[in-house]
Amino acid sequence: MSTPLIAMAALAALAASSPKGQTPVEGRAMRPAHTFSIVARDAKTGQLGAAVQSHWFSVGSGVIWAEPGVGAVATQSFVDPSYGPLGLKLMRAGKSAPETLKGLLATDEHEEVRQVGMVDAKGRVANHTGSKAIIAHCKITGDGYAVQANLMERDTVCAAMAEAFENTDGDLAARFMAALDAAQGEGGDIRGKQSAAMLIVRDGATLPPWSGRVFDLRVEDSPEPLKELRRLVGVARTYALMGEGDEYMTAGNVEAALASYTAAEKLAPDNHEALYWHAVTLASIGRVDEALPLFQRAFKVWPKWRELTKRLPASGLLPDDKEMMDKIINLP
Repeated sequence: MSTPLIAMAALAALAASSPKGQTPVEGRAMRPAHTFSIVARDAKTGQLGAAVQSHWFSVGSGVIWAEPGVGAVATQSFVDPSYGPLGLKLMRAGKSAPETLKGLLATDEHEEVRQVGMVDAKGRVANHTGSKAIIAHCKITGDGYAVQANLMERDTVCAAMAEAFENTDGDLAARFMAALDAAQGEGGDIRGKQSAAMLIVRDGATLPPWSGRVFDLRVEDSPEPLKELRRLVGVARTYALMGEGDEYMTAGNVEAALASYTAAEKLAPDNHEALYWHAVTLASIGRVDEALPLFQRAFKVWPKWRELTKRLPASGLLPDDKEMMDKIINLP
C-alpha cells in the first residue's frame, strides 16, 4: 500500500473509530530502533519537539518528527517511520494527539511491537507501548510531555526522565537534555550508547517547516552521544545569536545587532566567526577603534579572515575607505 493510501486509511479509521485490525496496513517498516525518547510542548513559548538517545546508528533520522504549530512524534521500538509524517498530517487536520495515535494504531497490524509518543500544539499528549516491546520498557505522560523507553537496563528510566524534565529550569532544549541525562543516569539502553538527536520547532502553524526549526541536531555515531549533543546545543545557541544579529543589521537596528553578536561571542569565546562579524559590524558603522582589537584576535586565530576582509567593500559590508581598510588589513 502506498503512503497516500496509508494516510487515507488512517484518516478513515480515525473518523470511523474502526476496531483494531479492520483496516490492516501492509508493508509497515520493522526497524529495531529500541531507545528512550521524550516529546513535549513548552507552555511558555509554544515550542514543540522531541529528543532521543539509543544504541543504534543515526537514531534521529527516523524516530523524531515535529512541525511548527502542529505537534511532535517519537516512533521507536520496531520503528515505523510513517507514524511521524502521518501523525503530523492528522494533527494538522485538527485531531488531538490521543485521537491521532489511536487512529494510526488501528491501522497497524504490528502495533504490539511499536512504541510511540505524541504531543500536539495544545499540549495534549499520548503514548503507546505494545505488548511485545522488549523489557525493560516504560512510558509516562505528564503536563505537556510524554516519555517512553524500551530495551532499557532498568524500568526506572521513564520516572527519572519525567522528574528531570519537570524540575529543570530553562528552555525546551535544556529540559530535554536534563531528561536524556537522567535516563542515562539510570543505565539507559542496556546495549550502551551510540547516537542521539533533538528537534525543536517554533509555535505557529503558518510557518513553513524550514523556517520554524529552533534546534535540529543529530549525533549519528559517538561513544558519548549526549555529551556531543550538549556541545551541539551550545554551538546552535551561538549561531542563533549570530543570525539574530544579522537580522537586526538588515533591519537597521545596529545596537541590537551588536548586543546579539556580543552575546554570541561571550557564549563561545573561542568561535572566531562570531568574533570576526562582531568586528565587521563595528567597523561598518564607523566604530573602527572598537573593531580593531577584535579583528586582530580573529586574524591570529584564522589568518584568512584578513584576505576575506579585503573583499567586503565590494559587497557593501564595509565602507570603501582606503584609510580605514589599511588600518584593518595591516594589523600585526
